Amino acid sequence: MVKAIRRDILLGTFLPGEKLQMNELKQHYQVGGTPIREALVQLVWQHFVVMEPQKGFRVAPVSLNELRDILATRRAIAGLALEKAMQRGSEEWELSIITAFHRMERIQLDQPGVDYEEWGERHMDFHMALIKACNSPMMLSTLENIYNQLERYRHIWLNVELDEVTRYHDHGEHKAIMDAVLARDLQKALVLIEAHYQHVIDLAETLSPEKFSERVKHSPSSV
Repeated sequence: MVKAIRRDILLGTFLPGEKLQMNELKQHYQVGGTPIREALVQLVWQHFVVMEPQKGFRVAPVSLNELRDILATRRAIAGLALEKAMQRGSEEWELSIITAFHRMERIQLDQPGVDYEEWGERHMDFHMALIKACNSPMMLSTLENIYNQLERYRHIWLNVELDEVTRYHDHGEHKAIMDAVLARDLQKALVLIEAHYQHVIDLAETLSPEKFSERVKHSPSSV
């Protein structure tokens, strides 16, 4: 149930700030109220949902300030995780990165009928593969949640007025990141990854407030 609701939040079925009505959720997912309520509580901890006393649950709001905060947190943790992964990574780890990269690349983003949800999952799998060898369950769990939040912005916010290729095409960034990681070049990899995520901020800052507000319900300002 958690995965199903989170998926619908990521894809924008439920918009930022939207009130999550229990009766509507039960009808939508064809389950009882208890599993839905338990899932919503878990999603509160994962920052996808907020709980308001006496009012129930809403989809967590989005803002440019939060996006900056998410990226700053990612930067602080991912750098350490990547360093540890490079120190401890085996040949099996290297092969897992190559496999994740090729799975992601098999989805051609400029072709009609692209499954962007599947690409998003493979995209996250690639970034998680880079750091998997850090052997820190806490860092991996935290970064997985951060990457989910970033995908939420990509799906919900950046699709306000940007075409899919602009939002998703990486212009060779992922291959360059992979090559640097496999070469154990930490500084180069960190610079490339930072530029990769700065692109998300740059895209977000191009959006007009009017277009953004059309896609958000009761969400705070995007500045």
